[in-house]
Amino acid sequence: MKKYFIIFISILTVGCTSTGVQVTFDDEKSNLIRSHFQNYLANDMDGLKSLWSSELKVYPNSVEAITQDELIGLLQAQHATFSPITMTFGDGESDANAFVETTNYPDTPVSDASTWTQSWFTWNATSKLTGETISLPGHISFKWGDDGKIAEEYHFYDTTAMVAAIQAAASAAE
Repeated sequence: MKKYFIIFISILTVGCTSTGVQVTFDDEKSNLIRSHFQNYLANDMDGLKSLWSSELKVYPNSVEAITQDELIGLLQAQHATFSPITMTFGDGESDANAFVETTNYPDTPVSDASTWTQSWFTWNATSKLTGETISLPGHISFKWGDDGKIAEEYHFYDTTAMVAAIQAAASAAE
């Protein structure tokens, strides 16, 4: 009976060891992304750059990547056009500006191990020109590089209203 008990405990211990996908919510990388969003909202481009790899690739609703400099130009255009810019999640009752989770994927026959942080939020901004407020549901996936910095970003949201407001503000400024 003692042997069965030892075998049972051994199987239970080995069986509970995590060797697959691991999802966390209050880990270092998730918290870094929360801070990254605070830097964006504060229009702190140096703070944003501190988390980006020098080889950052950004895919804004596209299979074509843009560079870090192109992304900074887009973010600066947002801040020039809108104030305030906020991010919310859920019913707005929470202080959280986004739902953030980090997933660690193990090596597989088709892919190397990787770490991704996912975020979901609503982007809210009021046009300085018209006073109109735009709210866009958004999702950004961040792939972490070996250097502990963001290597790739994938942005998923409809920017039609945002782009129209930026173009209207640019035309009015001319």
